[in-house]
Amino acid sequence: MGTIVRLGLNLGYWGMGNDASNIALAKEADELGFSVVWAAEAYGSDAATVLGYIAALTTNIDLGSAVFQIPARQPTMTAMTAATLDSLSGGRMRLGLGVSGPQVSEGWYGVPFTAPIGRTREYIEIVNQALRREEVVHSGKHWTLPLPDGLGKALNLIIHPVRDRIPIYLGSLGPQNLRLTGEIADGWLGLFCDTATLPGILAQIAEGRAKAGLTMEGFDVSPSIPFVVGDDVAACADVTRRQTALYVGGMGAREKNFYNDLACRMGYEAEATRCQELYLEKRYAEAEAALPLEFLERIALLGPVDRIADRIREYADAGVTTINLALYHQGPQGGAGLLRAAMEALEKSGTAS
Repeated sequence: MGTIVRLGLNLGYWGMGNDASNIALAKEADELGFSVVWAAEAYGSDAATVLGYIAALTTNIDLGSAVFQIPARQPTMTAMTAATLDSLSGGRMRLGLGVSGPQVSEGWYGVPFTAPIGRTREYIEIVNQALRREEVVHSGKHWTLPLPDGLGKALNLIIHPVRDRIPIYLGSLGPQNLRLTGEIADGWLGLFCDTATLPGILAQIAEGRAKAGLTMEGFDVSPSIPFVVGDDVAACADVTRRQTALYVGGMGAREKNFYNDLACRMGYEAEATRCQELYLEKRYAEAEAALPLEFLERIALLGPVDRIADRIREYADAGVTTINLALYHQGPQGGAGLLRAAMEALEKSGTAS
């Protein structure tokens, strides 16, 4: 049997009208003993500022970027930011990274979405070199440090991170990126996590671990999972439709939507295609309705606490080590009530550490 040893909280984006409740949630999660709180970024709020704010208001909970976008920052800047947040928080930083997608990379940052695997590998090599406080010297296809024939010199990070190693997580979906995650990262940030397909995902991660001479021991399998408590499972699933349809139907271009591809690989090709068609036509309610209840149930924790406890046990058996709750709607329980219900479900599941 697998073991769920931790619960996390995914706050999503700042500035979406939920700021006050997000801060209250982060503080409540800290007091309840949650392992980590994550902040996201796309082309609105940045994650680093939010994490710095939360660091000042919490004591024990880890702070994670889910994710810092690789095209947004030079790798040495990312190392500086991670080291600073780790120092400010007393050693609580988790560095989640991801390449985003072509629309954001090319449209928002002006960075070509080419060779994402090679770019990610080089990026993390430079980040780790900087965090080890070595002189940063790198000659690759995508970055060269220092620049040749100029006034630049090899520099090392002048501050001392609290820890020798800040854990690095990758948000990855495709097979090549999953193998890379296993090879060079300490954890995986997943979406649309389904216990039926998770073994195949973990096998790809394990291939990367083996390539690096590592096992899965200590590797954090850390997906973000929608969480809605209520007596009516179908009604709970309806709460998740809007956000899920955004990912399946509207995240990325028609020709390149990684989340749509993932839904297709899960066996919902017709439904995912229809959802995307409707979403891109701005028929949002119809796009949401096109998502099958079965699909929504497979990727979420929905229903009464006892049912959620059973689902947590299923995730544990499949190899998940941290469940990051995504609260799309707080309902009558309120945010604090939802977090307490999650802790209750974790205890009932028998998988708590």
